[in-house]
Amino acid sequence: MTNLLLGDLTPQTDAHDLKSRLQWGQPAFTIIDVRERQTYNQGHISGAIPLPVSQLVERATISLAKERDIYIYGDSDEQSANAAKALRDAGFSRVSELTGGFSGWKAAGGSTEEV
Repeated sequence: MTNLLLGDLTPQTDAHDLKSRLQWGQPAFTIIDVRERQTYNQGHISGAIPLPVSQLVERATISLAKERDIYIYGDSDEQSANAAKALRDAGFSRVSELTGGFSGWKAAGGSTEEV
């Protein structure tokens, strides 16, 4: 079992670790896609919610508990890191960046959806 399955959320998460958490049916976490809506509509991680960077902190503050496990991904690791930092600065304590973003998720064989 990985650390994620034991309840430890690290600042960065590999796609395989998040995939394992989904397969184990671990509850109480949110996956956030911070890419633009058009890009999100072309394909995203199954179950991910779209919160573009420009609206991220405002919408997350309204809809998510500050202690909830949050996995965040964007077009690049840099975009993911910047978005995660914004959430952490807003008081969210359990935020992890999905390394490799959406392309890393697809390469790991993760489930995707299109709108």
